Amino acid sequence: MKKKLAITPEQVAAFSIVHQEPDWFAALRQTALGQIEKLDLPIFEKINYKHWPIMAANAPTLTTSVTDTLPEMVADLTADQPYVIQVGQTIAKLNLPSELAEQGVIFTDIFTALQDYPELVHEYYMQVTVKPDEDRLTAFHTALMNSGMFLYVPKNVVIKQPITAYYVQDSTQATDFIHHVLIVAEQNSEFSYLENLQTMGDHKNLANMVVEVIAKDNSHVHFSAVDAFGKSVTTYLNRRGHLMRDARIDWALGFMNDGNIIGDFDSDLVGDGSHAETKVVAISTGKQIQGIDTRVTNIGPRSIGHILQHGVILEDATLTFNGIGHIIKGAKGADAQQENRVLMLSRTARGDANPLLLIDENDVQAGHAASVGRVNEQQMYYLMSRGLSKEVAQRLVIRGFLGAVLTEIPDKNVRQQLTDTIERKLIDGQKSEH
Repeated sequence: MKKKLAITPEQVAAFSIVHQEPDWFAALRQTALGQIEKLDLPIFEKINYKHWPIMAANAPTLTTSVTDTLPEMVADLTADQPYVIQVGQTIAKLNLPSELAEQGVIFTDIFTALQDYPELVHEYYMQVTVKPDEDRLTAFHTALMNSGMFLYVPKNVVIKQPITAYYVQDSTQATDFIHHVLIVAEQNSEFSYLENLQTMGDHKNLANMVVEVIAKDNSHVHFSAVDAFGKSVTTYLNRRGHLMRDARIDWALGFMNDGNIIGDFDSDLVGDGSHAETKVVAISTGKQIQGIDTRVTNIGPRSIGHILQHGVILEDATLTFNGIGHIIKGAKGADAQQENRVLMLSRTARGDANPLLLIDENDVQAGHAASVGRVNEQQMYYLMSRGLSKEVAQRLVIRGFLGAVLTEIPDKNVRQQLTDTIERKLIDGQKSEH
């Protein structure tokens, strides 16, 4: 029996009123709220998450967060760079350079966007990529979303400076992080967007985050993320791209969280010649469970979808990679390739790498590779015989294993940030073993 959600339509309506939401958006919330208990949770192969407190939500309320302790690297942000720092529901800093605003670029929090650009948000918000009634988690998100950002890049605009976002999930108090990011890249636009997910505090909360990227004809989106939610957070993270003719999205995702999390990453290659490159590195430590379900659906002819995922498991942790490549009938000349590899550094670690190809068209290219294995003892012996400690030798082996993905990420700043985050998580994991 499904547990009844202890949130009333009146509570959701009150939240809509506080944020002065348009009628259509308030109605969207109410419809989704009524559907939650009628829908099933999504199924991800070999990822058993349904007993997690992923639906144990607090009532939606307006909260404020302390922002005097901001994330690292904030000092490196400059006045000519677009960026946002959001702590819980509170925007701590938001910068959109005037030259970008003059070109029509919009970068603002989701509630301001609903007031200032309601028609634009209405056209795309959970209309194109993720639908409210897909499953129980998307309906839950639609009904209870309490923070987010909207990024709109007009036709022919090329942004050279990376757009940087810090989203800090506030676990200093009992408040859920139900966050929505909507990104629209108009025709022939190009930009880089770097997303950083962090946690402050250790109160047990849930996070439900949806990111929608609509890439129109001939646009190019470089989407990078360093995900580092804390141990106390149970998370569902859905990122999805909708690619039109000759559009391209380069996904570079670092899964460095400390709590239990489901990552649902999809690219829908709708247009002819559309192209998605998805590169994922992940580290699981302690007793945490990380499940990553990455799908590329080739719908348009000559579309290209590649998945490259490498992960490392320490201690008693679990990491599952599901890679799904689906070529729809009619997608002639499509290309779907994937590689999923997991390295285990503990005999109590649990790992899975599950590739799946679904081919409904003849004139295509498709392939996959997968492996789950333990650390090479000869490599460890060689490094330790040269005077390195076991911990340092392990980190070198892991760096080499993940380096096959990191070197494929074109942005050197993203590569360095991921490398630094990997080092931090490995050191923390090794400390907890002793």
